[in-house]
Amino acid sequence: MSLKAFHLIFVTLLTALSFGCAAWAFQSGSVLWGVAGIAAGIFVIVYGIYFLKKLKNVSYL
Repeated sequence: MSLKAFHLIFVTLLTALSFGCAAWAFQSGSVLWGVAGIAAGIFVIVYGIYFLKKLKNVSYL
């Protein structure tokens, strides 16, 4: 598995986890942790886009 494929899987799972934790925090009444989860999810998406642009010439295998 290449570094690019690993990062794609990692970013996908981490984004889902961040937004899931944010939803859980909002449901339990913690607005601060909910906003932090959303911010983390957005940061991970931006990182993923940056990384994929940086390695656009590298194959997934």
